[in-house]
Amino acid sequence: MNFSQFLLILKARRLIILMVLSLTVVTTLVVNLILPKSYKAVTSLVLNSKGMDPVTGLTLPALLMPGYMATQIDIITSRNVALKVVDQLKLTENKAVVEKFNEATKGKGEIKAWLADLLLANLEAKPSRESSVIEISFNGADPEFAATVANAFSDAYQQTNIQLKVVPAQKAAEFLGVQTQALRANLEESQAKLAKYQQEKGLTSVMGNLDVESARLNDLSSQLVAAQSQTIEATSRQQRTGGSGDESPDVAANPMVQSLKIDITRAESKFSELSQRLGTSHPQYQAALAELTKLKSQLQEERRKATTTIGGTASIQRQREGEIRSALTAQKARVLELNLTRDQLSVLQRDVENAQRAMDTASQRFTQTTLEGSVNQTDIAVLNPATAPTKAASPRVIFNTILSFFLGGMLGIGSGLIIETFDRRVRSREDIGEQLQIPVLALINSRAKRPFGKRSKALSARAI
Repeated sequence: MNFSQFLLILKARRLIILMVLSLTVVTTLVVNLILPKSYKAVTSLVLNSKGMDPVTGLTLPALLMPGYMATQIDIITSRNVALKVVDQLKLTENKAVVEKFNEATKGKGEIKAWLADLLLANLEAKPSRESSVIEISFNGADPEFAATVANAFSDAYQQTNIQLKVVPAQKAAEFLGVQTQALRANLEESQAKLAKYQQEKGLTSVMGNLDVESARLNDLSSQLVAAQSQTIEATSRQQRTGGSGDESPDVAANPMVQSLKIDITRAESKFSELSQRLGTSHPQYQAALAELTKLKSQLQEERRKATTTIGGTASIQRQREGEIRSALTAQKARVLELNLTRDQLSVLQRDVENAQRAMDTASQRFTQTTLEGSVNQTDIAVLNPATAPTKAASPRVIFNTILSFFLGGMLGIGSGLIIETFDRRVRSREDIGEQLQIPVLALINSRAKRPFGKRSKALSARAI
């Protein structure tokens, strides 16, 4: 079928097309006039995306979170919000509403849930495409009621938004309150252990005591080194005093020994002179010999005393070294004990610090959640409250009539084509060629003009 055949079919079936078009338009007009009028009330809400949290002081761009606006739309159209609207408007106390509920449900179910679903069926919430504004619209037969319900949904949504923030914060505050008490008890227990340990060990300042004891240990170590050196020196001197003691410089340096040696030298010189002049029985010879013998005896006694003195000094040095060594050992034990005490005390102090830090964190969070649980503010504000509309939102007579023209035309054309399919007629020479499968040789035009007033029909032939 080409376009000319399509036009010929429309021309032939024009009555059917016009009848279907007229019937569609008339039906649309009748239905629009019969349908009850519906009024649409709209309230606009703005969600503040740059607001600062009054508790934490943080600026959270909530609108940048994925799905935030969709979540707000779901909250607005939730049954929880609708139930709040039912309670706010006290619809369950209306006798007419109760009668309609009984007729619709035969008294089964809950009237609040039925009213909530009924309100949600006529509610629409949609966000703006490039802004943080949400429009809540409600359709109703009464314009005043529609505006009231739209504003009620706005109020209920704000209350629900506050509730969704406050209830979790209150539960968190209860939990943190219990945890804070437990952490406070743990802190008190840690502080008691630390105080008891300090009292048992008699500690005031472990670091100060450790510094004093460490300095004393270092001093004893220095004294021990010095004492060991002195002991080695004294022992070496004592060893040199063995035998006659002449090899010992200490004995030789003794003033008494040196004086006696000088006296002995003089006595020997005198005795040698007398022995050359006098006989052994001479009184002077005997006196000189006795004097020399006495001086030598005194020299031996002084050497013995000097040797004894050197040996005593060595013994004293060894004894002093032993005492210092014992004191050093005891001091080492004291320092080790203080180190152990310091380590244990550090552990107890860290326990106290950790318990204090945990309790401070929990207390801070508890205070914050308590404040959050008592906040009755929201970041949602009413931009334009709903007012009673003056014009009905539906039915839209003009729009529906224009639409019915297009729809009726399509239905009419479709009806004409369907009838033509069941009742095929010859509309053009192409139809003859298609139906009879023979060529068309000529076309007779019955509407040709009559020349010179004659009534004879003109024949026009056109080869195909």
